[in-house]
Amino acid sequence: MNIKFALAVSESGLFEAKYFGDADKYLIYEWDGQNFFMCTELVNSFKNFDEEQEHGSREKGGAIIQLLQENHVKVLVSKQFGKNIQLINRFFIPVIIGYETIPEAITKLRNSMKWIEEELSRNTQDYKLFTLKKGTLKSVIKKDE
Repeated sequence: MNIKFALAVSESGLFEAKYFGDADKYLIYEWDGQNFFMCTELVNSFKNFDEEQEHGSREKGGAIIQLLQENHVKVLVSKQFGKNIQLINRFFIPVIIGYETIPEAITKLRNSMKWIEEELSRNTQDYKLFTLKKGTLKSVIKKDE
């Protein structure tokens, strides 16, 4: 099963302590069952979209979701997610990464692919959150009442 990932990075290509929707760009990588390879780079033109109204706006989240769905992305990788995680986990597996560089993140993702593939195969909405730091943690995302 081929799986596309969107890695939320800065202009210089590093993971920063920013919310997924505030990244400068998304690097789209594909897992082919054995290896990761770079597909494309998408500039985040929605970075400041509707932020004057409210941080983490649903409109901004919806625009980013649409962009990533058009590119067949299934997994989002970032240092942080904001309140829109409750929206995005209906469509994507969110992954919090504890690393700054792409090679470190790819190595950790490769080591966690069995769990990510298993989560995707559940064929559900409300995917669980993965936290990849020294270990791998899978947790339920709490919804606002």
